[in-house]
Amino acid sequence: MVTAAQSPWQNPYVERLIGSIRRECLDHVIVWNERSLRQTLRSYFHYYGKSRTHLALAKDAPEPRAVHKPENGFIVEIPEVGGLHHRYQRRAA
Repeated sequence: MVTAAQSPWQNPYVERLIGSIRRECLDHVIVWNERSLRQTLRSYFHYYGKSRTHLALAKDAPEPRAVHKPENGFIVEIPEVGGLHHRYQRRAA
């Protein structure tokens, strides 16, 4: 698909991804320099691909996760993207 210059509406997939990055990550952090930006984006992309749920995937992550039974232990909170987002997982007691 060829996109004309200065016409972002012609590539809705990229616009949707950029919007998600901005709304879910960059609007909530202070970026000090290029290194800080790269580290924040790397952390967000890791979260986006491994932990974030997606409606198109029946509310699962791109890398499917196992469903744990309550008998498997208590739920712990695992901060991601510098504490901006969290993942929840059962741990053995």
